[in-house]
Formats: sequence, C-alpha cells, structure tokens
Amino acid sequence: MGKIEIRRVGYLDPDAQVMVEAALDDLRVRYDDGEGDGTPVDPSDFEPPRGAFFVAYLDGEPVASGAWRTHGADGAAAEIKRMYTAPAARGRGIARAVLAEVERSARDSGLQRAVLETGGRQPEAIRLYQTSGYRRIANFGFYRDEPDVHSFGKELLAGSQD
Repeated sequence: MGKIEIRRVGYLDPDAQVMVEAALDDLRVRYDDGEGDGTPVDPSDFEPPRGAFFVAYLDGEPVASGAWRTHGADGAAAEIKRMYTAPAARGRGIARAVLAEVERSARDSGLQRAVLETGGRQPEAIRLYQTSGYRRIANFGFYRDEPDVHSFGKELLAGSQD
C-alpha cells in the first residue's frame, strides 16, 4: 500500500469538494433520490473552532474525507459528516484512520461526544462505526424521521485513542 497522509483543509478546498461530490454521488446511487444528502451544510461549520474537514491522500491523490461540526444546544458534541472513501481505496483502513483523526480533532477542541447519522444502505459505514465504539442513539438531525436512518454516538474521552 502507498503512503497515506491526512490533512486538515477548508470545506471549499478543491480536494475537499472532489470528496464531497463523490460522497454525494455515492449516496445518490445508493438511495436513488437524486439528492445525495439534503442536510443543510454551511462551509463555515467546518472551520475552527466550530469544526474541521479532513482529506486523506494516498500517494498524493485525494481518496477519502471526514469532518466534524459542533452539534447540540450545549455545543459539547461533534457531528461527524462527509465520511467517504473512494471505491479503489476501500479495504485499506483509510476510513478508520480518517475517523480517528476526526475524533482526535474534536476531542482536542474540547468536545465530549461524537454523533452521526447514516442509512441502512451503507452497511460498511455502519460496520465501521460499530467496530469503532459507536452505539445506537435516538435519531436526530435532518433525517431523524426517515425509516432507515441509523444514528450513533460515542464518548470522546481525554487520552482516548479510539
């Protein structure tokens, strides 16, 4: 396997936008909805101190992404967004490395919990989150009332390397 590098970039960075569009395209195909993900997103949500966006590079090419933005009335949670790995790069542990970097960044920013929502047509994402210590929580967010939404949460403990 080639060299993996994970960099924090702005949401509007060209490589970030390539990954966002690829993620949305993937969701459009999986859910046959033409939309991908209708969750409202403001690029400034992913700027410190309210969030961060990461792109993973394999041999210098962008192949994966992940991000967090503050969530909840108390702002103590990080909502994980835009986790995606290009098909050619899957099965190499890149998504797990990106998720760990997203969690580390949120924890270092003082957030105590990570939450996310995904859908039933994303079994590999569900498996990643479950094997990374995430547990089902009450549905929340834009898709909370959809029948196939799966919401997960995890405590981000200081000193944790999850």
